[in-house]
Amino acid sequence: MRWLVGWSSIAASFGTVGAVSDADDGPTMQPVGGQLLWGDPDPLWAVGDWRPDEIRVVTVAPDIRLAVLGCCAATDEQLKVGLFAARGGALRHLTAWPGSYTAVVQTGRRITVAADLAGARPVFHTPWANGTAYATAALPLADLIEAQLDIGHLAALLACPETPEALRDSTPYAGVKRVPPGHALVLREGSREITGYEPVASLAVAAPQLEPERAVEGVRDALVEAVRARLTAPRHAPVTLPPDPGPVPGMGPADRRAARGDAPAPGIGADLSGGSASSTLALLAAGLPGVPGTITGHGGTGAGERLLAVTFNDLTTATREPGHTAELERARALAENPRLHHVVVAAADEALPYTDLEGPLTDEPGPALVTAARHRRRLAAGSADHLTGYGARQVLDAHPARLADLLMDRRRRHLLRPVTALARATGPSAGSLLVPLTVYRAARRLARTPYRAGLEAAAGRLLDANRALAVISDPGGPLDASLAALAWSRPGPAARWLTGEALAEVSVRLHSAATRPTSVQRPGEARARAALARHAADHRVLDQAAEIRSQRLHAPFFDNQVVRACRDLPESLRVRPGARADILRAVLAGTGIHDLPPGWGTPTPAPSPTAVRAGLRVALPQLLTLFDAPLLADAGLIEARVVRTALRAAADGEPVALDGLADLVSTELWLRRLLARRGTCWSGTAAPRRRAVAAGVPLRPTLRS
Repeated sequence: MRWLVGWSSIAASFGTVGAVSDADDGPTMQPVGGQLLWGDPDPLWAVGDWRPDEIRVVTVAPDIRLAVLGCCAATDEQLKVGLFAARGGALRHLTAWPGSYTAVVQTGRRITVAADLAGARPVFHTPWANGTAYATAALPLADLIEAQLDIGHLAALLACPETPEALRDSTPYAGVKRVPPGHALVLREGSREITGYEPVASLAVAAPQLEPERAVEGVRDALVEAVRARLTAPRHAPVTLPPDPGPVPGMGPADRRAARGDAPAPGIGADLSGGSASSTLALLAAGLPGVPGTITGHGGTGAGERLLAVTFNDLTTATREPGHTAELERARALAENPRLHHVVVAAADEALPYTDLEGPLTDEPGPALVTAARHRRRLAAGSADHLTGYGARQVLDAHPARLADLLMDRRRRHLLRPVTALARATGPSAGSLLVPLTVYRAARRLARTPYRAGLEAAAGRLLDANRALAVISDPGGPLDASLAALAWSRPGPAARWLTGEALAEVSVRLHSAATRPTSVQRPGEARARAALARHAADHRVLDQAAEIRSQRLHAPFFDNQVVRACRDLPESLRVRPGARADILRAVLAGTGIHDLPPGWGTPTPAPSPTAVRAGLRVALPQLLTLFDAPLLADAGLIEARVVRTALRAAADGEPVALDGLADLVSTELWLRRLLARRGTCWSGTAAPRRRAVAAGVPLRPTLRS
């Protein structure tokens, strides 16, 4: 796990308290395994498995400097221009370069740290020692202030994971806050300010939209630059770091990787499926010049180079489904490209969900914890830099709530295609004739519901015990799922198993958010951004849980420039059935790639419920033991008996919300790993005396009734 950490203080003498001290008898403190990028009075460290070319520091004066960590395609001259622009207050310049990175600017005693637009590279902060500490991971800050668990945040994460108003700026650690996506943290003499750098559409005025052709060209250019940023060699002099001293106590997976001997192949690789997102990235990477030296490269000359394309074959006898078979055949057809070397990773029983629950401690809980071994098996066959299509659905597809935005703009005719496609998806029946009218009424209701009224209604439904089962029932199909999404807030799949006390806590959060001043967004735009932020956060957990030493998992669709380009797509284009495949087909055509196999662009099958249930059956004894005396029950969030009953029912094939069970199991696993960890993220004579959330901490008293 890699992260940045630093702080801004009030007094210049602050460094003698919290930073590295050269005096023999002075107090010292520094992160375990950290490399100091710049020192007192406002120090900054890079911690973990950073490559030398991933860290760049540009200095124009002793107290005017910029640190960029991650994959950034900007030249040194462009970084200097961005530094001077940020000095004048133009923070957006820091987020406009291709790639995925975190930028930290120091101008005098002012520190600026920008979070990304999607939420895949978050920034956290907490008050500390009369100043503010910040980091790109929450756990180091929790150790720094010896924080306890924020059970209310865990309740909101389980009850309303796609509702930012319920999660607010909190984290699982009390006192540690998150900077929202599209915002920057500005520290000055110990004070802190959260400021947005991206315009937000208002409820009344629609943002000007580009022509569809120009918008698709913007997506093409952004994706090409995002892929090129991963392929090109460093164009700068990187900061030289010593060898990584080892994992951060309780967090780093490097020791587990070394014990198993995992090592990715050198060069560039990509996921390759018959779907549109991952195959687009693989074909773009294979088609750009100078790539990637994975299989038969000759000293970086480009001669004979091929990209390593990995397909995970989920076609075991127990989980065979027609959709996966067709996707594998399309992947094989795509792999006939002479610049691709195709590797099929066969599924196995040990790769089933839930069957391997061992793994590293991640910064936060996430559903990827129950499938980490499955993803690790696929990624172990990949390259040192591995491209994935994560996030494409969230940035390109139309969230159902966008239908309300179309009605607000008086563009009713654009609803015809999506509601017709939805009627077909429900199957031939007498009720399918009423689908267009039902969806139209729901969209009109959302368009006419003010932001405050929508949140208050959602909070009221959580409190209504008599309607609880109806509120959190499973969507029965595409129509029910779309109707449930046409709201300002909706419960998550795990909400059905939360106690009334936990739901009341979340309801209080929603009521409080409804009364606070806010820049009200259009409902469709707001729901789409919230879904993207949730998916990006889950991907961050996946990246940490399935981490392989020296491998980088790249998700270009989360890059700022790609997100911006996708946001410029007209809503009328998004809501068309098959819009994502059409857009990506146009992207490939614009780069000269036209020969795609039949059926390309067919929606990728969701994770097989058959495989999930097979994994549940295999791991059922272990899961029942996990929930024999769960920490979630100690915290007052669930009743253990109810969850054990649901696990047995799911393993027996009964209709149970599998996504909700994954959320519960992963959160329980995360809590146990957190309490079992040894050591803290800090060392030195001034380091905290104990780690955050020490074992034996009573959990229930922290949840308000």
